[in-house]
Amino acid sequence: MTDNQPQVRWTLLGVMLAMLLAMLDNMVVGTAMPTIVGDLGGLEHIAWVVTAYTLTTAISTPIWGKFGDLYGRKHVFLAAIVVFLAGSGLAGAAHTMTELIGFRALQGIGAGGLGAGAFALIATLVPPRERGRYQGMTASVMALGTIGGPLLGGVVTEHLGWRWAFYLNLPLGALALVWCALMLKLPVTRVQARIDWAGIGLLTAAIGALTLGATWGGSTYPWGSWPVVSLLAGAAVFAIAFVASQRRAVEPVLPLRIFTGHRNFPLALAVITAAGVVMFGCSLYLPLFQQTVQHASAANSGLLLLPLMIPVVVMSQIAGRRMTATGRYKIFPVLGAGFLIAGTGLLATMTVHTSRTTTSCYMALIGVGLGFTMQMATTIAQNSVEMRDMGTASAATNLFRTLGGSVGVAVFGTLFTNAVTGRVAAAQLAGAAAGVRHIFLVTAVVCAVALLAAVFLEEVPLRGGPAAKAPTPEPQTALAK
Repeated sequence: MTDNQPQVRWTLLGVMLAMLLAMLDNMVVGTAMPTIVGDLGGLEHIAWVVTAYTLTTAISTPIWGKFGDLYGRKHVFLAAIVVFLAGSGLAGAAHTMTELIGFRALQGIGAGGLGAGAFALIATLVPPRERGRYQGMTASVMALGTIGGPLLGGVVTEHLGWRWAFYLNLPLGALALVWCALMLKLPVTRVQARIDWAGIGLLTAAIGALTLGATWGGSTYPWGSWPVVSLLAGAAVFAIAFVASQRRAVEPVLPLRIFTGHRNFPLALAVITAAGVVMFGCSLYLPLFQQTVQHASAANSGLLLLPLMIPVVVMSQIAGRRMTATGRYKIFPVLGAGFLIAGTGLLATMTVHTSRTTTSCYMALIGVGLGFTMQMATTIAQNSVEMRDMGTASAATNLFRTLGGSVGVAVFGTLFTNAVTGRVAAAQLAGAAAGVRHIFLVTAVVCAVALLAAVFLEEVPLRGGPAAKAPTPEPQTALAK
């Protein structure tokens, strides 16, 4: 399909709505958490309400992507929506914190499929050369999820109750489900498939151990404690075993060929990971800085990110349209990484005397950088693999973005806590400012690595164009062996 077929835009609206559900959910629930704890109790388990979701999202993302390649992306995407809606309904009906955590884990499994499936479907429906026209839609969804989530969570919790933070997903998800079921028209072929259960198990263990180690390190347990060290060492062992298993598997869950086929794929993943670190770090610690140090209102926490998110949407549109018109794209991740270094470096200079206007200017630089890098790097990664691996490659980009953000936030939490802990009340503001400076100094170093990766990208021709043919037929397996 091409831009000459209006159905593409209408189809993508349903896909974007499903992706928005997953992006909104964590932000909405974060705002509702104080009320949830007041109703269900279990304050000591509050972190698991978020961790259960992010952990299963990270674990399931590459699995959903591979299943999409094997069984057909449309059906797998619809299944992910159903799982997400089931988790949402059950979470809204939870009567204990333990139940809520379990149902959040189920939600996270569905969310992994929504993220992986959405990017894979976009890649299937629109050739890379034409994809720039749609980058603004994706960026807008990400911005709406980041900004609208806290605002929506506050309004819903205050007027309808915290359970509606989950129930709200049901009508929106049902609309996305029906829309995609009717509008998604993908040609299919039938192939034989063998599920790589060993690879799935090892990858699950590696991601789970890494996420838990990063989440617990410096908060629940010290970084040098045996639980954290054991988890991180276990993650390394499982990762090595996983790579070895992928070399032997007939149909590997994460084929090594996508990493070795062209250097652009791992280089793009480096840029995507850095963007994830920046996005997660900014969305969490910039509002915290503005509320605690600059005395901004917590009720409008989502609006505090507008100076960052508006440039993301605008620059994604500009970069995408230039890529579509010229076929050139390397300049954008290079420039984007440069803007990210400048923005994070300037944020690392903030003190208790830095004005909100100055902070907003620094945030705008980061927004420009993210607009030039996030969606462009995803397109570069997808253009580096064959169509048969598109679901797996899309899942890998989503996985690295999520892991980069999760591990980054875990490290940032330790830096912030260490800067504040032990200070008397009068010095708390200075400690908070110091903690944020340390966070963005580390982030600037990560962005410098992204810049190095962007410089080594090779500008290979993008597949497709204004006269692109229909997408390669979707694989649809017979019974798995």
